[in-house]
Amino acid sequence: MGKSKDGLKSGRKGGRSGVSVLVMGVGSFAHSTARILRENGANVLTYLTRDYGHFGAQSEGRTYFWREHPNPIPFLRRHKVDLVLPMSIDWSDRDWAKDLVDSGMPFLCPTGAALNLEKERDLARELCEIAEIAFPKSHWAKNRREAERILDRDRSRRGYVIKNPICGPFSPIHTIVCETADETRAWLPRLDYKDGVFLQEYLGRAEGGHIAFVSAGEVHSLVTNQEYKRAFDGNMGVAAGAPLGGIVEQDPHDRYGLARELIRPLLPWFRRTNFHGPVQVTAVKKDGRWHVIEYNVRIGVTSGAMILRMLKDPIDILIKVARNEPLGKLAFKERLRFGCSVTLAGFGYPYTQVTGPEFPLRVEGKFNCDVWWNEVKQAGGARLPPSRSLPPSRTEPIGTRIELGGSLVPPDNLVATGHRIADVVAIESELESAIRKAYQNIGKIRCLASYYRTDIGASMWPPGKV
Repeated sequence: MGKSKDGLKSGRKGGRSGVSVLVMGVGSFAHSTARILRENGANVLTYLTRDYGHFGAQSEGRTYFWREHPNPIPFLRRHKVDLVLPMSIDWSDRDWAKDLVDSGMPFLCPTGAALNLEKERDLARELCEIAEIAFPKSHWAKNRREAERILDRDRSRRGYVIKNPICGPFSPIHTIVCETADETRAWLPRLDYKDGVFLQEYLGRAEGGHIAFVSAGEVHSLVTNQEYKRAFDGNMGVAAGAPLGGIVEQDPHDRYGLARELIRPLLPWFRRTNFHGPVQVTAVKKDGRWHVIEYNVRIGVTSGAMILRMLKDPIDILIKVARNEPLGKLAFKERLRFGCSVTLAGFGYPYTQVTGPEFPLRVEGKFNCDVWWNEVKQAGGARLPPSRSLPPSRTEPIGTRIELGGSLVPPDNLVATGHRIADVVAIESELESAIRKAYQNIGKIRCLASYYRTDIGASMWPPGKV
């Protein structure tokens, strides 16, 4: 085994081993990312950035809890981390954010002005206007009175999607989809106008998405995707805080044209801001044309695990993107073309104000696809110790037992502690096979008052279809 020019060990041809990666996040994102990168030879640490969803990451390696370690910079240096991979953009609001950026550590997220593509709603509108990308009619209002005046002046009486002007997981306003003017007006008295409000014209349900990497001033398409944001079958109910499922299709050649229409026109801005990292566009098709709803600058909680599974050498690609290096042609696993993710939701979801007790989980049979845990813990409440000697790789999916540094914890000893229990993910050569396998496996998990959507893939696919 030799070394690459950057001093990192080279394993299989084109790959790297012995790389240290810090995952920032919780729940299924942290669990899946840590597992997949560990299977590919990385030494993985996880910085648990929230107070819940720790079990999955703790089952994969050493973890650090933000309340015990308010600043991650010291242990980043101690462990000589080669790559930082965040779940969310909330890192940018932490006291240590500037120190992290100034350290020059490879970081899989745009920084500076480039980060504002997701963070500032109106910037996306402005950039789309300059690049002649279709964008819904939108307004910013600083208070309820201004918002009501906007509706009063709108003779078309259109509905507006209500959003916070500054995007973030802890924003005072979470997206509220209103299809009519009267629905929009009904919500205005109940909003927190701390940051004002962003009103975006409602254009319908014919959604689609595309995720790409931007590196060395070029766009590299990864997948086309669909997220099922509504809580219940038939795309009914409220838009949940996170999707209830998703479909991903390998799409390096931009089969549906979403990157061509909605991402590539931003190349001059990407180059001017030194943008490098993931970019995801979500759009709605209206009158035969795609309209941008929003841009995100992360690989996504729903799609991220599927993308990492599909890439032949995810560690090498992630490090190159974080370093803003040329990627060349991306290599995918040919037989893993389609992915289906289905979320097992817990008691009260998506109404997170409704809480219940800790419900016991049981699993009937073995899994034969990925199962990524969210808000669960070991019965009895004991926090799992960081693992010191996990093997660098394990090829089988999580089954009816979970390996924890040599001990085995049956799922019978797990309890659900919150509103999202697990994400069940299957990836196959055909979409129908992926959907079928995901549902076969999620049906093996039993938890009182839990539920999942039974129609992932039955609507809103291919992109632009209702």
